[in-house]
Amino acid sequence: MVNKSAGLLMYRLLDGNLEVFLVHMGGPYWAKKDIGAWSIPKGEYESGEDSFEAARREFLEETGFAAVGKFTRLEDVKQSGGKVISAWAFEGDCDVKAVRSNTFSMEWPPRSGQFHEFPEVDRAEWFDPDLAKEKILKGQRPFIDELQHLLQGDYLEHRALERL
Repeated sequence: MVNKSAGLLMYRLLDGNLEVFLVHMGGPYWAKKDIGAWSIPKGEYESGEDSFEAARREFLEETGFAAVGKFTRLEDVKQSGGKVISAWAFEGDCDVKAVRSNTFSMEWPPRSGQFHEFPEVDRAEWFDPDLAKEKILKGQRPFIDELQHLLQGDYLEHRALERL
């Protein structure tokens, strides 16, 4: 069975410059990693569950913010491990210092018998697209590429309409 995940790529235009919102994965494994340790807010969902609703739920759980606005479906990506990720982009804004994530429990250190709670997301940040592509998990880079392409098309279309 293929694992499926769904998430949201929030973006904003600040003084005409595109920024994307990414979250840093929580827990001890990711604590000292930076490059390739960021993601769109996302999570797995069950077969039969609506992927868009799962994406909105996961965004809320991992950030503490409800996603609202106009959502644009992005192309699914298949990660190297076989997981298929569905994503939607939307324009929004939030204070990264106000991000609050749910938690998970795991044995740490391994084989110690001690279980600890860790946040699923330990921080969030706004990045320009080039830096975001360095920070994000390699398998999710196509989401940023597609968003840039879509926004460039919207911008060019808007400019063409202004000239009419």
